[in-house]
Amino acid sequence: MKQDFYETLGISKGASEGEIKKAYRKKAIQYHPDKNPGDKEAEANFKKAAEAYEILGDSQKRAQYDQYGHAAFEGGGFGGGGGSMNMDDIFSQFGDIFGSAFGGGNFGGFGGGGQRQQRVKGSNLRIRVQLTLEEIVKGVEKKIKVKRKLQAPGVSYSTCTTCKGNGQVMRVTNTILGRMQSASTCSTCGGTGQSITSRPPGTDANGMLEEEETVSIKIPAGVEEGMQLKVSGKGNAAAGNGISGDLLVLIEEKVHDKFVREGNHLHHDLYISISEATLGISKDISLLEGKVRIKLESGIQSGKTLRLRGKGVPDLNGYGSGDLLVHVNVWTPRVLNREQKQFFQKMLEDENFKPNPEKSDKSFFEKVKEMFA
Repeated sequence: MKQDFYETLGISKGASEGEIKKAYRKKAIQYHPDKNPGDKEAEANFKKAAEAYEILGDSQKRAQYDQYGHAAFEGGGFGGGGGSMNMDDIFSQFGDIFGSAFGGGNFGGFGGGGQRQQRVKGSNLRIRVQLTLEEIVKGVEKKIKVKRKLQAPGVSYSTCTTCKGNGQVMRVTNTILGRMQSASTCSTCGGTGQSITSRPPGTDANGMLEEEETVSIKIPAGVEEGMQLKVSGKGNAAAGNGISGDLLVLIEEKVHDKFVREGNHLHHDLYISISEATLGISKDISLLEGKVRIKLESGIQSGKTLRLRGKGVPDLNGYGSGDLLVHVNVWTPRVLNREQKQFFQKMLEDENFKPNPEKSDKSFFEKVKEMFA
């Protein structure tokens, strides 16, 4: 089992944004590769801390994690962060929170005092994927055509003369506390540390071409409407030695003609005739996968709900499946022939055909009263 992100950073689930940032900074300093050269365990812990901070340091991702756990980001190949991040990704994304602790205001090495070249990340792409309820229950692999910006072959670079290849420009400001040094992204190269010297015809200013690529997306069972999943590295490429952005997949759920979803539970309306309700009957219910036979006792009332446990939607985190709730509706005929009409006229005074609340199932209003009693 993957370690809980809160445990990884050593904080509680109610930790504030500042406490999360402080905890990550402490862990990263402790396990920084420059401080622990050649220590594979320290490097692994360093990546785990970065992965945890990538999720908990973002309010939206944190909310998804609190609701769905690791599966919200890792189901079927989706990466939440450190599992698919290399060291350069971490330095590029989170170096700004470390300040002077890592030399010259940059996320660099201990003792060296040098700067680590910033790696620019390409922009993310967003797509919507519509799924049927059957696909959600089983899990599905979708092949989607995506237009991405990729670096064209034949692009050549030279070291940026403004930042000398560092990607950042240092500035010194005089304040009442003395001379303060700060770093900002180089405006000439955009933080890549490189400038384009030549590019093929038809490319943009960054030497990029837009190409269509088929991306295979494995979607785990149990996803919900509005959930956003991430395919790492399948966004737009970045210039120079940058890293590609991500492909963000927004889940949309198609309306089903027989079932209504409520979380992991499914609701189904079953219509039966007066005769079936009176005499009792066995009915086959078509599920999303296969069928199930249910027995309706004689005298069943309209509004009765039958619960079929485990016949709903699988839980995204693997905690079983929800239930199928079958709502019984007794269908009243609208057109009767003379013989049928005579029969029901005779039954008007028959005690068996008169409503008897004492022997019937509890009404909806009675159930509500009990809930608030």
